[in-house]
Amino acid sequence: MTYDLIIRGGTIADGTGNATFTGDIAIKDDVIIEVGKITASAAREIDATGALVTPGWVDIHTHYDAQATWDTALAPSSWHGVTTAVMGNCGVGFAPAAPDKHDWLIGLMEGVEDIPGAAMTEGLTWGWEDFPGYLDALDRRNYAIDIAAQVPHGAVRGYVMGERGAKNEEASAEDIARMAQIVEDGVRAGAVGFSTSRTFLHKATDGEYVPGTFAKEDELFGIGDALKRVGHGVFQMTSNHKDMDKEFGWMERMARDLGVTVTFNLVQTDEAPELWKKMLGLLDKVDAEDLPLYAQVAGRPAGILMGWECTVHPFIAFPSWAELAALSPEDRRTRVADPDFRTRMIGETPADMQGFGLFVTRSFEKMFVLDAGDGSAPDYEPTPEQSVAAIATAQGIKPEQVIYDAMCANGGEGLLYFPLFNYTSGAMDPIHTMLQHPRTNIGLGDGGAHCGAICDASIPTFMLTHWVKGRTRGDKLPLEFIVKRQTRDTALLYGFADRGLLKPGMKADINIIDLDKLAIPAPHMAHDLPANGRRLVQEATGYIATLKSGIVTFENGKDTGARPGSLLRGPQSA
Repeated sequence: MTYDLIIRGGTIADGTGNATFTGDIAIKDDVIIEVGKITASAAREIDATGALVTPGWVDIHTHYDAQATWDTALAPSSWHGVTTAVMGNCGVGFAPAAPDKHDWLIGLMEGVEDIPGAAMTEGLTWGWEDFPGYLDALDRRNYAIDIAAQVPHGAVRGYVMGERGAKNEEASAEDIARMAQIVEDGVRAGAVGFSTSRTFLHKATDGEYVPGTFAKEDELFGIGDALKRVGHGVFQMTSNHKDMDKEFGWMERMARDLGVTVTFNLVQTDEAPELWKKMLGLLDKVDAEDLPLYAQVAGRPAGILMGWECTVHPFIAFPSWAELAALSPEDRRTRVADPDFRTRMIGETPADMQGFGLFVTRSFEKMFVLDAGDGSAPDYEPTPEQSVAAIATAQGIKPEQVIYDAMCANGGEGLLYFPLFNYTSGAMDPIHTMLQHPRTNIGLGDGGAHCGAICDASIPTFMLTHWVKGRTRGDKLPLEFIVKRQTRDTALLYGFADRGLLKPGMKADINIIDLDKLAIPAPHMAHDLPANGRRLVQEATGYIATLKSGIVTFENGKDTGARPGSLLRGPQSA
C-alpha cells in the first residue's frame, strides 16, 4: 500500500499517557492507518528522528467567534500546534442575532473579551440571524484548524427578551421556553454546547453585566433540559470566582438529574485563596459518583499584560495619560522616551480609582517585568523578589520609576506581567495540583480574546516548555501526562472521539516538535486585525510541522496556506 504521508522515526507520545516509543505513522486521506515499524512507501515522508510526535492540541476555551468569519488561519492558536478549538465560551457570541442588535452584540463581546469593536464592525461578515444560520456561514469556509461552536447565553437572552434580557431582568416561563428551544435548535444543528457567564468581571461596553449573570435556576435548568432532550452538548459556565462553591450545588444537580456534562472555570483568587482546594474536594465526591461535572483550569496564571499600548497599565489614571492616549502608537513611544515628560508624569498624582481598577494598577507586589527588551524568555513564575515593589525598595526609588522604565524598554513596547489568578502564593504550586486532578481539564487560554490585556493562547506550548522541561521552582510534570491532558482528555470532554490519539483510525491531527528548541518569546502588540485593530500575539519556535487531517498546515513555523480544517458539528465518533 502507498500512503499519502509517513512520519518516520519519531518519539511518539500517543495521547494515552503511556510511555513514549519510537515509531512511524502512516496516513491515508485524513486518517492514521498504521503506527509502528512501517515498510511501505508514501507520496511524502517526514524524517522525525529525534523529534517528539504528538496528537494535535485540542483547545476547549477560545473566542474566535468573530475572527472565524474573516480569518482562516485562526492564529495565534494555530501557531501553537492547536488543531481543534472550541469557541463560544463565557456566554458571548454572535448568534442568534436580530438585525438591529449587531452593534449590541459587538459591544458585549468587546466589553467582556476585549476584542476591538472597530475590528469586529469591519471584519464581521453578517449573513445569519439564528444559530443554525451562523453555523452554516462558518461551514462555508475552510480553516487551518477545526472549530466548534457553543450557543452563548448572552446572545440568546438578548434575542428573546430584548432590553429585559440585556439588563438581566428575571426571565418568565415563556422566555425560558423560547430560550431553551433556541438552544435545542442550535445544538441539533451542530453546536457542541451552551455557555454562560456568572462572573462580575464580565461587562458589556455599556457597563451592564453579561445577560445571564444572575439567571435563576429555573432558567439554567430549562436550558439544561434542552441539552438533555438532544442527548449531547456541554454546559460551560464561567463562575464568579470567589463564589464558586455557592454555584456547585446546581451544577452537581444538573449533572446528576439531567445527565448533562457541565464544566466550570476554576482558578485561585486572592479574595478566597484556599477556595480552590475546597472545590477539588467537591470534585472528589463527583468523581466517586462518576457524574459528568468537570473544572477547567489554566496551565499558568491568568496574567494581565501592561504596556503603553495595552488596555490597562499603572499610569492610566495619571493626568498625562490623556495626552498620551490621543497619540498614535509611534508618537506615543517617542513622547514617553522624552526625559522631561518622564519626570513630569512620574511626579503626578493619579486620579482616585476604586475596586478592581485600583487593585490592578497599584498592587506593585503583584507586578513583574515580563519583557525587558533583552531577548530573554518571559518568566511566568517569578519570585516575590522580582516584583516591581521589591525592585523599587532595593533601588530606593518609586515603583512608578521601575514601571515607567520597564514599559519604555524594547523601543517603548516593554511589558509588565500581573498574575491576576493562580498566583496568590507567588508560585505555581496550586496550578500543579489542579492540573493533576481527575476532574479537571486544561483550558482558559482565551485564544482570540483579551487582545489588549492577556496573551494566553500560547498555553498549549507553555505546557511543554514550562511543566515538562523548564520549571525550576518546583516539581515538573511527565511529558506523556501533559500530552494526554491537552489532546485525548480535552477532546473527550466535548465528544470528539475521533482525535487526540495517535492510533489507527484516528484523525491525522499531529504535531512534530523539536522539544529542545521549543520556546515562546515575549508577547508583542500587532496591528493585524480589521480596521488596523491591535492584539497581543506570541509566536513559538520548535514546531517542525503541524498536520491537520493529514495535511501540513505549518512547517518550521511558517503557514503553508493549506486549509483542511472545517466546522465540527456535534460529537465526532471514532
